[in-house]
Amino acid sequence: MKSERRSILKKLFASVAGVAGFGIAAKAEPPAPEKEVGDVVMLQDVPLFSGHTKFNNMVFVAGKGAHFEGDITAHTKHVLDELEKELIKAGSSMEKVLKCSVFLHDLNDYKAMNEAYKGRFGSKPPCRTTVAVYGGVPGDSLVEIDCIAYI
Repeated sequence: MKSERRSILKKLFASVAGVAGFGIAAKAEPPAPEKEVGDVVMLQDVPLFSGHTKFNNMVFVAGKGAHFEGDITAHTKHVLDELEKELIKAGSSMEKVLKCSVFLHDLNDYKAMNEAYKGRFGSKPPCRTTVAVYGGVPGDSLVEIDCIAYI
């Protein structure tokens, strides 16, 4: 009789443990999302940076510059066009930009940059930081802009 009770208790315990184990497995977290990158720039066959990085529903776009002769208006329009292309590649848009950082070669270009910038992000523009960069923007661009958006 004792061994029968033990056997029944063992089976009952095993059943409870099995059900609890399945419960734990059902509540397991999905695998963590991984970042996705687009247009990786290489330096001597080593990845240097990507044009954009996506994580969950966020997209981070690397700084874009204008590497041609021209004034601040032409450079700003070109940079904003390049940002828009990168956002579209990443599945986003100018209207979904949350934050921009603007780097100017010369703070005296602030007003003209604003004229070219205004209206490019729709009726709800992103927050923005604008600074003049000591030593200038890399590549002889008069302006460089990066941004963070959602998808």
